[in-house]
Amino acid sequence: MGKQFLPVSKMELIKPRRLKPGDTIGVAAPASPFRRRVLNQGLTLLKEMGYAVKLADGLFEAKGYLAGSDAHRASQLQAMFLDDGVDAVMCARGGFGSMRILPYLDWEMIRAHPKPFIGFSDITAIHQALLLRAGLTTFHGPVVCSLPASDRQTRLSLNRAITSEAPLSLKAARPRTIKSGRADGVLVGGNLTTLCHLVGTPFQRGFAGAILFIEDTGEAAYRIDRMLMHLKLAGCFDGMAGLVAGTFKDCARAAIVDNLLRQRFVDQEVPILSGMAFGHGRRNVTLPVGIAVRLDADSGRLDLLECATVD
Repeated sequence: MGKQFLPVSKMELIKPRRLKPGDTIGVAAPASPFRRRVLNQGLTLLKEMGYAVKLADGLFEAKGYLAGSDAHRASQLQAMFLDDGVDAVMCARGGFGSMRILPYLDWEMIRAHPKPFIGFSDITAIHQALLLRAGLTTFHGPVVCSLPASDRQTRLSLNRAITSEAPLSLKAARPRTIKSGRADGVLVGGNLTTLCHLVGTPFQRGFAGAILFIEDTGEAAYRIDRMLMHLKLAGCFDGMAGLVAGTFKDCARAAIVDNLLRQRFVDQEVPILSGMAFGHGRRNVTLPVGIAVRLDADSGRLDLLECATVD
C-alpha cells in the first residue's frame, strides 16, 4: 500500500461501533444555520430509517452566517460525543465555519468517546481533524438538511455504511477513467475548497499512501485548477496512491474538470476515476474516511478492504 496515511501522532485508528435499529443519532450544527422546516424533513427521514434523534442544546442559535459563536458550536459537537444517550453524531448542515471551531475541540475527549460522525462539504475540515488529531474513522455522507433533496440511494448508502458487518463496494454509475490502473490506500478527502484551505494548518499533512476523494460546488474551472495546483505545489499529492472525483455541482462541465485532473497528474502514475456520485448532488453516497480501500479506475470500482465499524 505504500506509506500509510496515519494520524500525526501515529496513534492506532479507532473505528466506532456500528449502529442498529433504534439507536439515537445526535444532531449538531458546527457550521452554518439552517431552515427549521428542512431540518424537520430530514429528521423525519432519519426516523423512517429506524433511528431516534436527539438535538443538541442551542441547535437553533444563529450568528450571521454561523450557527452561533465558535465556542458554542464546538461545545455542541463535543456534548454529542460525550452524551451516552447518543450513538452517532450527524451535522445539521455544512455551509461555513467548521474550520473556526477546530481550536476549541478536545481531541483526546472525542477519541475516548468514538461514535460515527457524518457530514460533508464544509464538514470536511472536521473529518480531517478527527482523523489526524483523534485517530477516528468518520463518514463523509449527507447532512440532515440535505436528506430531503436526496434520492433513496443516498439514504440506503448511509444506512449501509453505518450498519454493515462486512466491507462494502461502490461502483460509479457512469465511470470515467482519467488514468488507468489499480491501487490500494487509505480513503481520505472531501470538499476540494476546504482541503485546500487546510494547507499549512495542523489539520492537513498531505495524502501520501492515500486514495484521495474530492468534490465541490459552484467553482469555476480556473478556481478548480488553482486549487489543484495549490495542493500540488504544497506537496500534498506527493506519494498519493490514487484519486476519485465525485460530483462537481454547478462547476465547470464534467469534461473540463476531467481534463484539469488529467493535466494536473500527467506526471504521476496513479489511477484516477471520475464520476462517482458523492458530494453536492441529489445522490451522495457515504464514504468512510480512514479505511483501507482498493481503487480500480478501469472497472469504476472502489472496494473497502475492511469494515468501517465494529461490534
